[in-house]
Amino acid sequence: MEGGPSSPANRRDPYEVLSVSRDSTHQEIKAAYRKLTLKYHPEKIASNPEASELFKEVASSYSILSDPQKRRQYDSAGFESLDAEGMGMEIDLSNLGTVNTMFAALFSKLGVHIKTTISASVLEEALNGTVTVRPLPMGTSLSGKVDRQCAHFFGVIINEQQAEAGVEVIVTSTAQSKFKLLYFEQDVNGGYGLALQEDSERMGKVTSAGMYILHFQVYRMDSTVNALATVKDPEASFFRRLEGLHPCEVLELKAGTHLFAVYGDNFFKAATYTIEAVCAKSYEETTHKFRDIEAQILRKRNELHQFETEYQKVLFPSVNFFIHYAVILSNNYRIT
Repeated sequence: MEGGPSSPANRRDPYEVLSVSRDSTHQEIKAAYRKLTLKYHPEKIASNPEASELFKEVASSYSILSDPQKRRQYDSAGFESLDAEGMGMEIDLSNLGTVNTMFAALFSKLGVHIKTTISASVLEEALNGTVTVRPLPMGTSLSGKVDRQCAHFFGVIINEQQAEAGVEVIVTSTAQSKFKLLYFEQDVNGGYGLALQEDSERMGKVTSAGMYILHFQVYRMDSTVNALATVKDPEASFFRRLEGLHPCEVLELKAGTHLFAVYGDNFFKAATYTIEAVCAKSYEETTHKFRDIEAQILRKRNELHQFETEYQKVLFPSVNFFIHYAVILSNNYRIT
């Protein structure tokens, strides 16, 4: 459907698509998404040729508003913050043809960071509570192989002492597979909504991703914010190096069962991985160092803000002086 509702030129406000307000809670957004996916599901209304496009538009809107990081970016600067002239745009591999997938894989091999989105089917299954959950006892690890655009779900049971100390969930791949580590929160209807997402990164000879939900505020770096700042104002990009540092939306875990998932993000083949859940109490010294390093980074960000203010105070008079001097020279040149 050419020029459909989900085409870039005709993109509608995600809040409008889901018929929710800007201050809607995560639960309200999930409820609206469920209602609309049932209404526009192509299999249920095959007679409507626009159903597929409407379904994609709903899924795309939910992928923005259900992800705290994307929602924050959209609220601050609209679609521009997500697109950033092509930077930070996420693609759904399940909708790409073989040729386009090959090109994406080639660019990725050449070092171009290709961001991908989680398939709508995985999110919908989680929302419906129909996923298969494997137990992952604290202090143990499990290995597996997950197909591309599919997810393996794990239930991590933590007690009161472990919840107070903090929990670390780490996924590694010695095959250097691409994957996403996901954390879901349970809603009142028994389903699960996406709360956190970490993409794998290459660390030496492995790829890895980790979530650290500790007894203090943990920060995450959003590189897209830094890239967007560079595009908007290249001269000020030096001062924006740490602008992408945001507090993690999940501050703590209560005692009970918590749902994590490994999502296969390879372009063609399944992703091999090992996932482990550990109590931060076992790494108390490292946790303290982690907290100190984050505090240092936050101080550096404040220092950069202060330095930028001082820099601008010195720069503007100098610029004005040179402009004034150039005007005088120009006038003198005309006179002579």
